[in-house]
Amino acid sequence: MADATVQVETRLRACGLRPTRQRVALADLLFAKGDRHLTVEELHEEASQAGVPVSLATVYNTLHQFTEAGLIRVLAVESAKTYFDTNVSDHHHFFVEGRNEVLDIPVSNIEIGNLPEAPEGMEIAHVDVIIRLREKKS
Repeated sequence: MADATVQVETRLRACGLRPTRQRVALADLLFAKGDRHLTVEELHEEASQAGVPVSLATVYNTLHQFTEAGLIRVLAVESAKTYFDTNVSDHHHFFVEGRNEVLDIPVSNIEIGNLPEAPEGMEIAHVDVIIRLREKKS
């Protein structure tokens, strides 16, 4: 068994997830290329190209299990598309319209102030800033 696979299995177990064959295969694909932003459909396509036999529903369910376990986070950029971010640190995003590309912005580059007070009994868990970009028109 490759070292990367053992590391993925250990990481899944540490988050309380059983390292099934499909979870391990999807985690290998998801985390092998560093920090990235993927949709369910993009990971399903990568899995198909890598010869990993999984349904779109399995990819969807697995990504949501990884989110609940804190391995990835959900990034809702558009109502029609949800991206899953392998970088769970505090940071923000550029979204390139027309290309459907998501890029990280280091959190140190943005200052957020004057946030409203959270309702009684609640606290702000995270603030997501998404800056939309488009190609300049000549």
